[in-house]
Parts: sequence; C-alpha cells; structure tokens
Amino acid sequence: MGMVHIKTDTSIEAMRESGRVVARILARAQEVAAIGVTPRELDEAAREVLREAGASSPFLNYKPHFAPTPFPAVICVSVNDAVVHGIPSAEPLRDGDLVSVDAGALLGGWAGDAAVSFTVGEARPADTELIGAATTALEAGIAAAVVGNRIGDVAHAIGTVCRKAGYGILDGYGGHGIGRSMHEDPSVPNEGRPGRGMPLRHGMVLAIEPMLLAGGLDEFRHDEDGWTLRTTDGSRAAHAEHTVAITKDGPRVLTAL
Repeated sequence: MGMVHIKTDTSIEAMRESGRVVARILARAQEVAAIGVTPRELDEAAREVLREAGASSPFLNYKPHFAPTPFPAVICVSVNDAVVHGIPSAEPLRDGDLVSVDAGALLGGWAGDAAVSFTVGEARPADTELIGAATTALEAGIAAAVVGNRIGDVAHAIGTVCRKAGYGILDGYGGHGIGRSMHEDPSVPNEGRPGRGMPLRHGMVLAIEPMLLAGGLDEFRHDEDGWTLRTTDGSRAAHAEHTVAITKDGPRVLTAL
C-alpha cells in the first residue's frame, strides 16, 4: 500500500469544483446521446464542456502500463458488452443501446472522476435493472464511506448488492483514491470483507465505481484496441462512479451536479 494523501477541507472544496465539471460532462453526454449519434460526438461535446470550464482531461493521452497506445479521447464510451475504457468510435448509437460514459476533469490542479450508464432509445427491462443495480451498488458503497469504517466495508456493501442481483463484478478492477492525480492509493475493490483493510479518515477522497456484468461472470477480454474491456459471454455491462470525500459529517459526493 502506497501513500494515501489526506486532503484539507480547502482542497476538498477545490475538488468539488473539478467534480462539478465532471458532472456537467456526464449531463451533456446524456443530452447529446440519441439514436444515430456517434460516441465520437459525445467526446466532442465533452471537450466543449472542458473548454467552457477552463479544465483539462486526465483521460486524454493517458498511458498506463497495460495500454499499447495513449488514450485518444476525453471520455470513455462503452456500449453494450463493453464494460469500461471504450474508445469513442464513429459507430452510430442504435435504439436500445446501453451506454456507459466515464469522464474526468482536472481543474486548479485537482482531479474529478465519475461515470454513468443509460439507454439510448427504448430500454430493455433487463438493462434498466442492470443500470439500477449499478446505481444502487454505488449508493451502498457511498453510504459505507464513513469515518471509522474500513475499505472492506465499502467493498462489501458494493459486492453484496451486485451478487444478490446475480451480476458479475469486473475481475481485478475497482475504485481508487483520487486527488492531484486521477489514480492514487488506496484501491477500492468492488467486493470484500467488512471490517478489513485501511481505516477511513476525514479528508480521504475515493472514486467509488461498481462495474456490473449482466451474465453473472467476472471475466472479460481485451478488444484489439488494447483498451476496451468486454464481457466474455457477450452480456451487457453497466458502470456507475462518483468521486466521494470522507468527512466527519459523512460522505460528500464531489461529482454530483
């Protein structure tokens, strides 16, 4: 476990501003998304929000060790069986597509990170349930993010919702600390044992992000682009994420609108 950076209340206020930009990106993406619109057009809309805010993107040109190429966009757009890290394509969205958008912003030296899943056109009931479970799992994780609890309590809260509904949880991926950079310690698994792991303290900021696979399996495969993760069984996936500050007054969602 590396260094966990505790934020001052002033820093949390500054992170709230970058969080607001992320919220606006996700809202704009949902407004623009429609049948026939391309994920690339959603990316253009996101770039416009960043420009308006005077913010930059922590996603653009990001190159972690696993990636063959730097990420070419400011949002991830993962459609249907794509779970996360989808590169926005020129393939038009179709009626009933399940779309997950993950966005980040850097403003005043602080990062924000959040994601939302939604349907374009007419929703399949199964997709509505899956998206609902991802949102409920996120809410459960946030509710557990209180001073005196541990990382395992957050993980357990998320995992319980996912498993009870019969969904898979993306293997090896989870949430993370966030601050000056998008990914900091500690990692926040989407499944775990209550009462275990690092104690949560006032001033910790976490990106909490359940990633649910409808087919019930946890496995994924990489697309040829080296970025997009897909379900192995072709089932659909949903992703929900907020940046959350742990405070003595309870969890504070920094990426709410």
